[in-house]
Amino acid sequence: MKWFPKSAFGQTALLIGFLLLINQLVSYVTVAKHVVEPSFMQINTLLAKQVKLVFMNVPDLGREQLPTDEVLSEQFQEVTGLRVYPAYLAPKFGLDKATPYHFLSQQMTEYLGGKAEVRVAKEDRYMVWINPPQDPYVWIKIPLENFNDSEFSPLTFYLMVIGSLSIIGGWLFARHITKPLRLLQRAANQVAHGEYPERLELRGSSEIVGVTRAFNSMASGIKQLEDDRSLLMAGISHDLRTPLTRIRLATEMLDDKEAFFKEGIEQDIDDMNEIIDQFITYIKLDREESMVACSLNDIINQEVKAELSRGHNIKLSLQELPELMLRPVALKRVITNLLGNALRYGHGEVYVTSGKLKKNMVFFTIEDNGPGIPKDKIQQLFKPFVQGDNARGGQGSGLGLAIVQRFVNHHGGQVLITNRQQGGLSVKVKLPISNR
Repeated sequence: MKWFPKSAFGQTALLIGFLLLINQLVSYVTVAKHVVEPSFMQINTLLAKQVKLVFMNVPDLGREQLPTDEVLSEQFQEVTGLRVYPAYLAPKFGLDKATPYHFLSQQMTEYLGGKAEVRVAKEDRYMVWINPPQDPYVWIKIPLENFNDSEFSPLTFYLMVIGSLSIIGGWLFARHITKPLRLLQRAANQVAHGEYPERLELRGSSEIVGVTRAFNSMASGIKQLEDDRSLLMAGISHDLRTPLTRIRLATEMLDDKEAFFKEGIEQDIDDMNEIIDQFITYIKLDREESMVACSLNDIINQEVKAELSRGHNIKLSLQELPELMLRPVALKRVITNLLGNALRYGHGEVYVTSGKLKKNMVFFTIEDNGPGIPKDKIQQLFKPFVQGDNARGGQGSGLGLAIVQRFVNHHGGQVLITNRQQGGLSVKVKLPISNR
């Protein structure tokens, strides 16, 4: 059922709404049966007595002399407000504007001992028109005093109060039940992005408390695993750098005749240091850096200027963007890695653009004019230690795009890689305008 809500809050609200509807119907029927209907019966009884009174005070003069206003005394008319009109004159005085009421006609038929018809009209006040069985050729017009429909009836007031209290109470109850779930969802999203919040408070129903306790245990285990992995990588990095330093010192002592071997060894040492730095960056994920409001275009400009100073050909096309909540150092590493890949695998030209997307998103794109990558291998580029095909070269550790994706995901963004129609690769990074 598509209309049936899937959330616990929606299902609880639907249940409360259904019970409230049943309660309103039962209340309406009960009040109508035991309050409204007796009140109408009392009104109808009084009207019937007034009709009987008319025919008790008027002698039986025959069909040719109907009990009209001329027959009734002025004092009687003044006290009761009652008027009697012949059937052919009644429409002139408002009968055609009156609405028939079947249930009132049935009651009046019982009270007067014969077929009667009752109609109600709204003028400056309510007027009841009665066609009595004593003389079906006349209509009796009786005003209802002190009856104002502009005021709330007790039934309407009762239903509104009960309905409002039920809705407010149901909303508060459902909100109280689902609040721990919302907190759990928020914490799970933080863990998915590499953040580890404080242990969640155990609150709510026993089932929710059990889930929360299991989540706290899981989050603590993941955090401990990340810490252990970071510590392991830091130790390996330290242990590797020491022999690399000794190798570099030994290389410096080589003769000029062995300059070719010396240059190759130094290049290998630099590559190994760069790979170690990438390992540490991938593991660390800059969790210590806090998010601050900054300009994405400013960060792009800084990194592009650094590459331009080295003689590279980069074309910029940046649109005006709002400030974002970012981790500047992490984002600089993203841009540096993407620019490095574009410059390394392209044919000398790199294009950098930025702009705003719908749904509160911005983007920046880094494109090159290189050979591109087969479509079936694009998704594999995000996996650690996976490099592009031979057309893109085989340099590096294969962690560059994995680091980019982790950092972008950490910002709540998305990385898209496509081949350009005119040749080359396009990497598009989407970032939300409003972060957590």
